[in-house]
Amino acid sequence: MAQSTGDERADEDAGEGPSFEEGDAPPGVESSGRNRKWAALFALPFLLLGVGNASLILIWGINPLWAFAQLPPILFTTVLTYMVFRTDFLDDR
Repeated sequence: MAQSTGDERADEDAGEGPSFEEGDAPPGVESSGRNRKWAALFALPFLLLGVGNASLILIWGINPLWAFAQLPPILFTTVLTYMVFRTDFLDDR
């Protein structure tokens, strides 16, 4: 028979995900407000660069259709960036 090493908890946790101490919440549960804050901060540069570019096109007097044609990709990239950082999609890698 195999002898116990006295560290039975290490054998129980082997192969499982991360263990949390008492009172600790898994990531994303308690800190969902924090994730939204960081997601908004990371998505903000995409939005500001895109809107700034569209406003420069309008100020320079180029056809306004070009400025409005850029808005859908700008908004798509901003929303996609927000969703990725808000849901911690990249933490699985």
